[in-house]
Amino acid sequence: MRFPYDTSYLDGFRLVRYRQDWILWGLLLAVLVAAPAFLPKFFIGEVTYLFILCVASLGLMVLTGYTGQVSLGHAAFVAIGAYSHAWLLSQGVPWVLSVGGATALSALVGLLIGLPAIRVSGLYLAMVTLAFSMVVEQVAGRWKSVTGGHNGMPVPDLVVFGLSLGGLKPFYYLSLAVLVLVVLGLANLMRSRTGRAFIGVRDSEAAAHALGIQVAGAKVLAFVVSAAVTGLSGALLAHHVQFLSPEAFSMLLSLELVLMVVIGGLGSLRGAVLGALLIGMLPTLISRVKPLLPDHIAKQMGLEIFMFGLVLALFVLFEPRGLNGRWLKFRAFLESFPLYRRDTFRRGKTYMKSERYR
Repeated sequence: MRFPYDTSYLDGFRLVRYRQDWILWGLLLAVLVAAPAFLPKFFIGEVTYLFILCVASLGLMVLTGYTGQVSLGHAAFVAIGAYSHAWLLSQGVPWVLSVGGATALSALVGLLIGLPAIRVSGLYLAMVTLAFSMVVEQVAGRWKSVTGGHNGMPVPDLVVFGLSLGGLKPFYYLSLAVLVLVVLGLANLMRSRTGRAFIGVRDSEAAAHALGIQVAGAKVLAFVVSAAVTGLSGALLAHHVQFLSPEAFSMLLSLELVLMVVIGGLGSLRGAVLGALLIGMLPTLISRVKPLLPDHIAKQMGLEIFMFGLVLALFVLFEPRGLNGRWLKFRAFLESFPLYRRDTFRRGKTYMKSERYR
């Protein structure tokens, strides 16, 4: 049984507290690095797509999970990153500069949206972001000179420093490297003063303001960071699909991203990754199960959306803390067995909630 005793003030700020955790993370990374040597080509592409979804989910987690700002239009930032990256590549810009430009443009748009959006919250903020997503989808469909409109836009080959990385395995390792860098960057950000300010704003804006936190500045910065990370995922997604069309960035993608952070567990980077893995694999699982269902069920329209809603309802009812909460309970059970008690994680009633700072 392991007790998290702190022997130094810096213990609470460590990225990984225990040697066993370093070993487990190292083993996981080694398995992911070695996986392409054993996986079929189809599964290599599927796992690469899951890596890209994880990056997008992490971007939304910064905004919704850590700052408490609900966004139903994050597919717009994925589209901005994808289209801007593809356009810069078509103009002869090197890949590294193109990715940096797409990420910076997404961050700039996040800043422009975040400035007026911080004046509203809750359902009104969700409506603002949803409207923004619809506007971006319409612009992508009508700006034919840049995006190709509804006819689509081909994505140039992925070449970095003269090396072609467009193959399955090279792109797999590139996506894995980007995911690892994003996780490390966000983990360090959340351990810093800025990340703790995000959490303070999420928990109580009035208390955060009383502690000297610039609430408006923290919200806008969260929008910028979230948009930048999501735009980066869009740049990777452009190479994965190799052909861009506005229909790929519809409201369904935004809803999938929201499901990822909610089902994974709000306020947890691990939850963002777990939620992305579950939602990313769900369409494949549905396609495998469809032949086993009766014809009058398998041929119904909207079966995939129904399954998304069912999974969300089950998690809200039986595990509000998401996959990350379930993992924490399972780990506590292993560490404290046979002394584990079910009441350890029983949720108490909330009798008062502080008012939002105005």
